[in-house]
Amino acid sequence: MGFGSDQAFTAFVGIDWADAKHDICVQAAGSSAREFACIAHEPSQIESWACSLRERFGGLVAVALELSKGPIVYALQKYDFIVLFPINPATLARYRQAFKPSGAKDDPTDAELALDLLVRHRDKFTPLQPQSAPMRTLIYLVEQRRQLVNDKIRFTNRLGNALKQYYPQALAWFDQRDTPLFCDFLARWPTFAQAKRAHRAGLERFFWNHNVRFPAVVEERIRAIKTATALTTDEAVINAYRLQVEVLVEPLRTTLQAIDRFDRQIAKLAPTLADYALFSELPGAGPHLAPRLLVAFGEQRERFKSADELQRYSGVAPVTERSGKKNWVHWRWQCPTFLRQTFVEWAAQTINKSFWAGAFYRQHRDQGSTHQAAVRALAYKWIRILYRC
Repeated sequence: MGFGSDQAFTAFVGIDWADAKHDICVQAAGSSAREFACIAHEPSQIESWACSLRERFGGLVAVALELSKGPIVYALQKYDFIVLFPINPATLARYRQAFKPSGAKDDPTDAELALDLLVRHRDKFTPLQPQSAPMRTLIYLVEQRRQLVNDKIRFTNRLGNALKQYYPQALAWFDQRDTPLFCDFLARWPTFAQAKRAHRAGLERFFWNHNVRFPAVVEERIRAIKTATALTTDEAVINAYRLQVEVLVEPLRTTLQAIDRFDRQIAKLAPTLADYALFSELPGAGPHLAPRLLVAFGEQRERFKSADELQRYSGVAPVTERSGKKNWVHWRWQCPTFLRQTFVEWAAQTINKSFWAGAFYRQHRDQGSTHQAAVRALAYKWIRILYRC
C-alpha cells in the first residue's frame, strides 16, 4: 500500500513535542475537522493514546513531528500502524512565519501546522524507515563518542588555561595533553615545586610504568624538569589553580576511559556490518572515521538519488544566492552537523595519504582558499567518489 495515496491513511496527526508533554492535533481522513489534545511524556499515557488511535481509526495513521530520533520517536516506532513523517524544524518555523509574521509561537498551533504540512504537502516528506538494529546501534555509538571527544577537548582546554597561570612548564614537557600519562603526572606532581623536588629514580620509574621507555626522551624530560624556573611563587595563585587542575584531571581521566570503552564497542560492531570493508580501506579512514563514513551512507542507499543530493544534505555543498546583480556564495547553515563534520574531518586526513587529494588541496590553497575552505572543497569531491563506489 502506498503511503502517498489518500487511501493509505485513516487519520493524520501533528505533534509538537516537549520534554514533559506533547501537544497533538488529529484529523480523520476525508474530514476537515481537527481535534486537539495534550498528553504527558509518560510511557503509560503514550501507550493509552496510541491504543485509542488504533481503536478509533483501525488503519495506518500518519504522524508528523519535528524529530527523526528522540524519546517520543522511539516510543511511537513500536506501533506498526503508525507511520512517522519527520519535518525539518526550519521548514515548520518558516511555515508558521508565513501565517504569523510577528513570530508568535504556540504549541497547539505548531501541532496543527505540522498536521497541515502533512495533509497538504505529503509528497514532500519521506516516511521514517528505521535501519537495522546493528546499524542504528553504530549510529548512536559514533555520535555519543563524538560528544565525549568534545568533552575531552573542553576539559583539556580548561586544564591548559589553569596550568598557564602557575605551572606552564607541564604543558611544554608533554606534547599530548589528552593522555593518561599527562593526567597521572599532574595527579602526582600538581605543582612546579613538587615536580622540581621529585627524585630522578622516581621520575624514571613513572615514565617507564607509562611506557615511555626511550632513554633519550626520558632523559630530556627529566633534564627539562630539573632546569626549569618557576613562573610564580604566589601561594594564592598556586593554591587556587592547583585545586582547579586536580579537579579537572579526574573528569578528563574518566572521559578518556569512556572513549576507550566506546572505541572497543565500535571496533567490535562495525566489521560485522555490510560494506565496512569498503570504508575501512579508504585513505585516512582508520578505526575512528571508517565507522562514521559507513554510518553517513547507511544501509538505505536509495535515500540519495545522486551524489549531489548527499552533498547538499550533508552541508558540504555551498549555497548560492542571487538577487539582481548580487551573487553570494556561502556554506549551508541548515544541515546535520555531525554528518558534515564526518566528511570534512575525513577529507582533512586524506591530504597526506592520497596523492590526488593532496594535490587538490594544495591547488586550492595556492589559489587563496583558507584551510577550511580547501578541505570542504576536497570533501565535496570525495563524496562524489564515495557515492560512485
